[in-house]
Amino acid sequence: MRSASERRELLKGVYDEARGCIACQLHETRTTVVFGAGNADADLMFIGEAPGANEDRMGLPFVGQAGKLLDRLLGEIEMDRKDVFIANTLKCRPPDNRDPYPHELEACQEYLFRQVDLIEPVVICTLGNFSTKLLRGDATGISRLHGQPELREVGPRTVRLYPLYHPAAALYTPSTLEALRADFHRLPELLALGAPPQPTPIDPVPEPAEPALESPALPQAQQLGLF
Repeated sequence: MRSASERRELLKGVYDEARGCIACQLHETRTTVVFGAGNADADLMFIGEAPGANEDRMGLPFVGQAGKLLDRLLGEIEMDRKDVFIANTLKCRPPDNRDPYPHELEACQEYLFRQVDLIEPVVICTLGNFSTKLLRGDATGISRLHGQPELREVGPRTVRLYPLYHPAAALYTPSTLEALRADFHRLPELLALGAPPQPTPIDPVPEPAEPALESPALPQAQQLGLF
């Protein structure tokens, strides 16, 4: 079992990998990678869709008006950003804020799964339609699902998945803001339930040993498997 300090160091390593990522064409148009921000030991994690223009410029998630509303709602339940971790399904901004393409999500999902694995959140709030449909693997819309927690596997971890309206959708629609606020106020009771049981790791089947063969000396990186 990894300690908190070990998990934080591993998370920094994932961040370093993401900063140099060229797995899809979005690296050609991004200003910076928006890896996510907050408490690396958070019980509560928020996952949105993708960075916007402000996030792309500053390298931080949810820094515009939607982010300010998120901060205000956290304050209403006596929490703030230092208590949570905020990320997106994509780490780079799609041009003109278009929806992510499937191959971009596929290229980026391992970063998100590794974040979830290392942060070990109890509750993950999906913000809006896109991240909710993606993490649930289902086309049901947010208007039917918001405020309904369920157990779901996100990458290697089982979490209490809690769909919420996206704060941007609540900025100018009072009824959506009212629903988002009501759902937010249920978060303390969800967190109090603690982490759900985790999947049992499957031990790999050992391969038959092969006779040792002499080989020429290799550079240290190759010897360590760091190709």
